[in-house]
Amino acid sequence: MAEKELINYFENFLKKEPLFINKKAMQMNYTPENIPHRDDQIKNIAGILAPSLRMEKPSNLFIYGKTGTGKTVSITKVSDDLIKIAKKNNLPLKIVYLNCKLKRVADTEYRLIAQITRELGVEVPATGLPTDEVYKIFIKEIDKEKILLILILDEIDQLVKKIDDGILYNLTRLNHELKNTEISLIGISNDLTFTSELDPRVKSSLGEEELVFPPYNAVQLQSILRERVNIAFRPKAMEEGVIEKCAAYAAREHGDARRALELLRVAGEIAERGNEIHILMKHIDDAQEKIERDRVLDTISTQPKQFKLALYSIFSMTFSDDKPIFTGDIYELYKDACIKVGLKPLTQRRVSDIIAELDMLGIINAKVISKGRYGRTREIRLAIPSSTVPKVKDLLKTGLGL
Repeated sequence: MAEKELINYFENFLKKEPLFINKKAMQMNYTPENIPHRDDQIKNIAGILAPSLRMEKPSNLFIYGKTGTGKTVSITKVSDDLIKIAKKNNLPLKIVYLNCKLKRVADTEYRLIAQITRELGVEVPATGLPTDEVYKIFIKEIDKEKILLILILDEIDQLVKKIDDGILYNLTRLNHELKNTEISLIGISNDLTFTSELDPRVKSSLGEEELVFPPYNAVQLQSILRERVNIAFRPKAMEEGVIEKCAAYAAREHGDARRALELLRVAGEIAERGNEIHILMKHIDDAQEKIERDRVLDTISTQPKQFKLALYSIFSMTFSDDKPIFTGDIYELYKDACIKVGLKPLTQRRVSDIIAELDMLGIINAKVISKGRYGRTREIRLAIPSSTVPKVKDLLKTGLGL
């Protein structure tokens, strides 16, 4: 594109009436004034945390629910209002929020304690100290004077996967070492079975209060979207039925409000790029495909080489509706691919385990079927749009050097 054409494009873009008037309202980290359909949960959280305003340690709390059911936004709303009241009344209440899924925040015990300490205003080196020394710095900082610390660990199940549940036991036992300060722990998890897998000592230390957030239904998702649309978009920015379609997509995905908001935001971006003055039904379909493609590509790019080799072998097969493929078919291709990249092939049993994990990631559908006296195998079908497959194959070929 010549410079004059590019300048004209940008000038015309500025002249157009924008679809968005406040795009932040459609983003993940936005906390709205009103959180629909979560009054009961917010009241419960507020009731559990309210004693902190009397400088009494609240019970430890665990919040469960699928992705996009309002857990984080609800706890953020309550904690923001709690801090406002605490500041107004000069109360030494501190709340630290950490997302344990973020890299370099909670992938080791050292980094977690160092990050909590930084949130309290004390700089700690990223590496180099013994973990015990970081604990000492943390304890010294919080125990200088009387404070009450509420520590919110979002995606706490990811923390336990990266380290182990001993970190949670250590955090709850800190209260025995502190003279002036008390710590309450709030864990947020998408995994409803999370605490059942914890060491019994950890579970008894943590599980004082539990709260479950149910999925939203399609009608509730519509009202959530309408509230955000009124803040984020100019009036009459979308074709009739767009919100309903968006809500229906998200209701199918386990009532995920986050997914619904992302879908509508991406649809708006696609419409703007196409010089459209309204968000149309087709933009929702385009957004759904783009989000799914991006999710799949992001997931695949982070997998180990053996996973990529197994997946490349699967995508090298020809799929048809009336002819599924099986683990044995893939294994021969997988062994050839291993030779090409100079890796030792895994056993067929281990490749079958990898296929099961790819199924859990939602990239394929792998159903275990019995072949009678010949044992069991996995019947494999693709779980991603066929239009995404060429991009996935290119990504895998580049990553593996094939």
